[in-house]
Amino acid sequence: MGLLKLLLKIVAAPVVLLLTVAIWTCVGLVYVSGLVLGLLSTVIALLGVAVLVTYSPQNGLILLVIAFLIGPFGLPKLAFWLLGQVQGLKYAIQDLIYG
Repeated sequence: MGLLKLLLKIVAAPVVLLLTVAIWTCVGLVYVSGLVLGLLSTVIALLGVAVLVTYSPQNGLILLVIAFLIGPFGLPKLAFWLLGQVQGLKYAIQDLIYG
C-alpha cells in the first residue's frame, strides 16, 4: 500500500507543478490585460456618453454596455473567477494526494 501511495505522489507532482506554473502565468496575463482593457473601457465609456447625448441613445447604451463588459467588472472578473476554480482544483489534488 505504501508503494502505491508513493507512485501516486510521483505521478501527481508534475501535474501540480504544471498547474502552479499555469496559474501564475495566467494571473500575470490577466493583470496586464485588465490594465489595458481598463484604459480601453474608459475611452469607450466616454465615447458612449458622447454618442448617448448627441447622436443616438441606442448606440450610446450599446457602447456603455461594451465598456462595462471589458472593464474591471466584466471579463477580468470572470477570468479571475476561473483562475480561482483552477487553483481550487490544484489544492484539491494536493490535499487528496499529499494529505
